[in-house]
Amino acid sequence: MRINVLFGGEAGQGPNILTQVLGRALVNQGYYVFFSRDYQSLIRGGHNFNVLTFSEEETHSNDSRMDIIVALDDNTEKLHEKELKKGGVLLKGNKGNMYYAGRLFKLLCLDFSLLEKELRELEKRYDENIIEAKKGYDEERQEVCKIIFRNKETPSFMNGNQGISEGAIKSGIDIYYAYPMTPATNVLSELAEKQIEKNILVLEIESEIAVINAAVGSSITGAKTMIGTSGGGFDLMTESLSLAGIAEVPLVIYLAQRPGPSTGVATYTGQGDLQMARYSGHGEFNRLVISPGDPKECEELTSQAFYFSQRFKIPAIIISDKHLAESFYTLAEKPNITFSEKSTLLKRYNSYETDEFGSATENAEIIKKNVEERIEKKKEIAEKAKKFSQCKIYGKKDSKNVVISWGSTKGAIVDAIKDLDIKFVQVLYIEPFPIEEMKKELEGTNIILVENNATGQLGDVIAEKTGMFIEDKNKVLRYDGRPFLADELREEIWGKLK
Repeated sequence: MRINVLFGGEAGQGPNILTQVLGRALVNQGYYVFFSRDYQSLIRGGHNFNVLTFSEEETHSNDSRMDIIVALDDNTEKLHEKELKKGGVLLKGNKGNMYYAGRLFKLLCLDFSLLEKELRELEKRYDENIIEAKKGYDEERQEVCKIIFRNKETPSFMNGNQGISEGAIKSGIDIYYAYPMTPATNVLSELAEKQIEKNILVLEIESEIAVINAAVGSSITGAKTMIGTSGGGFDLMTESLSLAGIAEVPLVIYLAQRPGPSTGVATYTGQGDLQMARYSGHGEFNRLVISPGDPKECEELTSQAFYFSQRFKIPAIIISDKHLAESFYTLAEKPNITFSEKSTLLKRYNSYETDEFGSATENAEIIKKNVEERIEKKKEIAEKAKKFSQCKIYGKKDSKNVVISWGSTKGAIVDAIKDLDIKFVQVLYIEPFPIEEMKKELEGTNIILVENNATGQLGDVIAEKTGMFIEDKNKVLRYDGRPFLADELREEIWGKLK
């Protein structure tokens, strides 16, 4: 059983709350739930919709065809009715979201007490909401499927931004600086809500330039410091990224991508900033670039970013995107958190090449020595990275048909290749890149590259690092601001392999 439900309406009509309420109830019943958000850059009006997919088996993505559509306005029906499966259910009319919550729970044979519990936990307008929900529940006469309690331990239900936040907290973060920018903004609010409880300083500063400069200063004084932004904000930070590189300042940077160039489509998703993360900043200096594919990996890789930044005194970049940052996943396993010691030295810091006392120097021998030390450190970082999972393998591990990708595409790929003769290689470490492991997994195989960008940037990294080129005919690229859908991706991948 795999059921897809679409909730649509104008901004302000409440499709998010409706999706959250049903999603949490299903998770508490022991089901696997995934939901994603599609919304315009508007506070009111426009068209927003969420798609929730649930199953008795692990699920990490949505499909293109809907079993149920909840239309909170006429526009939702007009735009999405063609996506409704034959025999699917369309709920529509001039009613509020809580009325439809009641109808949905009845459709899925969920007891009303479960909805009542969720509405109490909302802590907003309970009396009004419960009346509307009960009315919808009593008026619904259909049944789509019977949801039964599966008697499983309740797993966690979170999005990627919450995973980043939890990973930072568990890593002992002291300070988080940011200027709000979708889709990284929620990390700012998540950490702000917990700053007293967790003894964290969370500050919103006037610009991205100020953010990274404040962060460098805080790191120099010994604080475990993290900053967050999206592509346009990261652009502004790059001069001070180089400062962190030459001055050996430990700093964790969360780069949550959205489509560009410039403002692009600010509330949608894309993977166009991989090369920027690798190459931004002037001169040659060390950095870590890592890419989680779900909220559990967000926690784990955030802790690894703190570990590498503290141990090797380098900037560590965690690269995500809107789809991962804001989609909710059911996570049955607990994350493995890497502990990191604070390692900041009380010394003189400088943006110049320096001598042993931290004073600026133009001495050729000292400059050469400093550069060579950074080169040696790069080798140490690469060697230490081998102790971690730099890539993961899914599907038929001995298959000669290989799909390779990174980041948020993981969910749709894992769902798409079920029961197919395909191995999926997910790359988590972009810098340092797992060269030998990649050669082992890719040589002599039929490779399909899947990315949410127009140029296949991971493919370029693979070519650069291993000498293996992936032809355009073997690339499945999506660059319309939307994520991959499992059923459509399955057809594309299998078609390429044929």
